[in-house]
Amino acid sequence: KIMIFPEGTCTNRSCLITFKPGAFIPGVPVQPVVLRYPNKLDTITWTWQGPGAFEILWLTLCQFHNSVEIEFLPVYIPSEEERKNPVLYANNVRRVMAEALGVPVTDYTFEDCQLALAEGQLRLPSDTCLLEFAKLVRSLGLKPETLEDDLDKYAASVMKMKKKMVDLKEFSAYLEFPVSQTLESMFALFDENEAGVIDIREFVIALSVVCKPSKTLETIQLAFQLYQSEGGTVTEEDLAHILKTAMGVSQIDVTHLFKAVDEEKKGKITYDDFYTFAVLHPHFAEEYLYADQMGAESGLKTSSLSAPNGICTDFSPDSAGDRRRPLQKKLN
Repeated sequence: KIMIFPEGTCTNRSCLITFKPGAFIPGVPVQPVVLRYPNKLDTITWTWQGPGAFEILWLTLCQFHNSVEIEFLPVYIPSEEERKNPVLYANNVRRVMAEALGVPVTDYTFEDCQLALAEGQLRLPSDTCLLEFAKLVRSLGLKPETLEDDLDKYAASVMKMKKKMVDLKEFSAYLEFPVSQTLESMFALFDENEAGVIDIREFVIALSVVCKPSKTLETIQLAFQLYQSEGGTVTEEDLAHILKTAMGVSQIDVTHLFKAVDEEKKGKITYDDFYTFAVLHPHFAEEYLYADQMGAESGLKTSSLSAPNGICTDFSPDSAGDRRRPLQKKLN
């Protein structure tokens, strides 16, 4: 017998995140086991952010009594359909465990949590649609372990393309994936005013953010390469497109930032100009983007997810906004 923790990480018990399918690929019966910690003060739960294991251990030892309940649920025997589809099998077992625990489920994965809380120079706002984009990327079959190679391939392809605006059929050919509901949903995220065409560069920038959530400047450098003129410069309008896509919002005012970078008032900047400015102003987003627009209709509210136990960030559906709402457009 083997014991596996299918979430693949520690969470704060506010919900069950997506189960990794590895344990369900063999298609053999599993016995779900759920843990409960009915302590008044939760010092058991810890995640990859916040206090480390030793601090949590010390807080736990400071309590007079700590309780844990272990419930062995009935053995779950997969159906023929579940044997053929490990993801379906994993989701159905997760549903059974969530019902036993009395908590909701969320389609967030460990990688989504890393994306939302990445400590790059651009913190994703609370209403970003890049989390939805990341789900669609997974649904297409693009795997985290090969994502950087996929990004390099797609970026190189875009740089060779003369035509940047593509329709759904051309988008399908570019990704080398057949047209499907998932592909249509991804296309809709980038569809400007539902015109039936998208700027393929926006897909590459969004993929770079998902692939390298903490490496802001690498994504911006790639975006400059995609948008720059023959002279290696971008305009204020280009920068707005770049940052809107990188943050997954519909509107953003970059005038203040662009003027600060464009010290010589040329009306255009290079990546070297931007990089030099970013080195001197490592918190440029807070100073030139969030500060001007915090609380505005543009939706530039940085993520500030609550912690039920005062320690671990909450990614439950209610607090993280995972409510099966219609897809938000990424840009324009």
